[in-house]
Amino acid sequence: MIIRIVKLSFQEDKLADFLAHFENVKWEVASFPGCHGMRLVQDLNNPNQVMTYSEWESEEALEKYRVSTLFQSIWPTIKPWFSSKPEAWSCQQYFNGFQ
Repeated sequence: MIIRIVKLSFQEDKLADFLAHFENVKWEVASFPGCHGMRLVQDLNNPNQVMTYSEWESEEALEKYRVSTLFQSIWPTIKPWFSSKPEAWSCQQYFNGFQ
């Protein structure tokens, strides 16, 4: 299982656009083959900063998403709205206290 965390910082006047767009695509991403779920969280102190947390079957499954037509339709739409370069981490789970 691969955990993917992506930090996105948006221009103040573009956050609402992103959230509206996210509502339209969230279930497509969360149900993409190899994806076991996704969360979107928002920083309490900097609301223009959000992070996606997704779980993937494997690095190969994540890569299939990253080259998919779905991703290729999402990224060009939201990229102009960023206020800084996105950051991303692919991680292995060490401990899960949620289950």
